[in-house]
Amino acid sequence: MAILPIRIYPDPVLLHEAKEVADINGDLQYFIDDMAATMYHAPGLGLAANQVGDLRRVIVFDVAQRDGSPELRVMLNPRIIACEGEIIHNEGCLSIPDYTAEVKRCKKICVAGFDREGKPLEIEAEGLLAVVLQHEIDHLNGKLFIDRISRLKRGIYLRKLKKQAAER
Repeated sequence: MAILPIRIYPDPVLLHEAKEVADINGDLQYFIDDMAATMYHAPGLGLAANQVGDLRRVIVFDVAQRDGSPELRVMLNPRIIACEGEIIHNEGCLSIPDYTAEVKRCKKICVAGFDREGKPLEIEAEGLLAVVLQHEIDHLNGKLFIDRISRLKRGIYLRKLKKQAAER
């Protein structure tokens, strides 16, 4: 398994919508393993394929690792089919280092897609798992968590980013 380079904002690949996975083959399985290794190495709770420069609708996630009992989960072509309620959660992102912000998300969601072998999969989630799934699916849709915060907070982050770039 390889550790893949994580794309950092404003890399344009992060803003593109990923394409549905049509071919489940050995190459995809190796890629999923590399994504998992990258997520754990970072460390993160989730990773979307476009965060490592690939525009296939693939996410890996593991919220159980926070409790010391890792449980890697993989979803191909995930889509939110139902949601309810509201939660505000402080989010960060591997593609937006050194920045967190409170983001409004759905409290409970139902996500449909396929597991790594192509079998239909449906996940009902709430709390942190719901937040992670929404965050990663946003990535696949070319959306970042900073797109969900106020214009003022986003402006502060973008000014910080420009200042860091000028200092390099």
